[in-house]
Amino acid sequence: MKHLSRLLLASLLFLSFSTVNAQDEDNPWAIGVGVNVVDLYPTGEDAPRGDYFSQFFETDHWNVLPSISKVSVARYIGAGFSAEIAGSVNRIDQIGEVGVDGQELMYYGADLSVNYSFRELINEEGWFDPYLGVGGSYVWLEDKNFTTANGNLGFNFWFSDNIAFFVQTTYKHAFDDVADGGDAEGYKHFQHSAGIKIGFGGSDSDGDGVYDKDDDCPETAGLKEFNGCPDSDGDGIPDKEDDCPNTAGPAEYNGCPDSDGDGVVDNEDDCPDTAGEMSLQGCPDSDGDGIKDGMDDCPNESGPEANNGCPWPDSDGDGVLDKDDQCPEASGSEANNGCPEVTVEVIKELNEYSKSILFDLGKATIRDKSNDELKSIAGIMKEYPETTFHIEGHTDRSGSAKFNQKLSEKRAASVRDYLSNNGGISNDRITSKGYGEADPIATNKTAAGRQKNRRVEVSLEKNRDDKNKEDKM
Repeated sequence: MKHLSRLLLASLLFLSFSTVNAQDEDNPWAIGVGVNVVDLYPTGEDAPRGDYFSQFFETDHWNVLPSISKVSVARYIGAGFSAEIAGSVNRIDQIGEVGVDGQELMYYGADLSVNYSFRELINEEGWFDPYLGVGGSYVWLEDKNFTTANGNLGFNFWFSDNIAFFVQTTYKHAFDDVADGGDAEGYKHFQHSAGIKIGFGGSDSDGDGVYDKDDDCPETAGLKEFNGCPDSDGDGIPDKEDDCPNTAGPAEYNGCPDSDGDGVVDNEDDCPDTAGEMSLQGCPDSDGDGIKDGMDDCPNESGPEANNGCPWPDSDGDGVLDKDDQCPEASGSEANNGCPEVTVEVIKELNEYSKSILFDLGKATIRDKSNDELKSIAGIMKEYPETTFHIEGHTDRSGSAKFNQKLSEKRAASVRDYLSNNGGISNDRITSKGYGEADPIATNKTAAGRQKNRRVEVSLEKNRDDKNKEDKM
């Protein structure tokens, strides 16, 4: 018996370290180990035994083996019920109030019972676990063996989810008791037991204390409050619901941080340390031009994206931006693409110079005396680089009309060629035409009148067909 007790103790210690779970539907198995007491006295018989429950707590007639003397294995069935198999050993030296003539009768019992726990009705998570049970036993008492019908009353006191201290009393009723003179002699008796019970058997693959059936993340250790799922960054949001599982953040951003507090989470924020606009991926736009400061060449001055966030310059201050201004260094009008407009006064000035242009008699050759006037005309034209000028050639009525027409054309072309070749005016900015004798400005009856009619005039190409010739007024 001594060796058996040691073997049982070693086995139970091993189980206590290798299976650490409470007995319920999650942990269906339980091992119990402890001591038992056999009491034949309070079983409702005459001396040497007493009435039922007489001196029930009196220890003088208890039979006790001072070692581990009871082991049990239980399996949870469901709805509070469990089935249990138990084995016990004892030494009987008291039957009621008398001894056994100095003998020690060895007692062995094998029990099978079904117990019902009231724990779930009282408090499913509580430590107090009373239970009732019914079952039967087969008992060996020296040369006698007999069966009994059993009734159990017990209490488990759970220290943790897996370990409990238990006390139990079992009434074992032998139907053919020795005192009744039956053929199959047996003894009605009470058997009290106490010890440690260890629950185990639940499946917890990741070892996080949450059983697989309740674990939303059974392959990854986690926390009970998140049904076994981890919260790696400790922000109170389980990883499976956390868009940033390794960086703590508030629930409003699904667990992601917003370091600069601009409403754009860091992992979507191009400027996570500086508050900015949601429309610009969290980057600031100091001048409000819709361009991120980091990409804006003029972050404090509003400007278009086409100019890298800087305003377009207007060098000549004429209201036409340089990008659209064909004369960015000369003030002009928007209608003329930023270039100066040629006024009536300018045309008059040009024609004052053109009056002094002299030709050889009957020819289109310009006399050298006219060079200064032509240079002055070219200088004025350069001030209007976007304007196309028109050179008009005119004659008096001396000679035939056909001759006069050709002569006027040649003289106009000579002036145009001079301005282009010597005056620096682009050829595509000057047109010319001869009008012959068709447009006199004075009488052809006098020499003075004819002198005025032999002329070259300057007008604007756009007004060449203006019959009113407003520029001559």
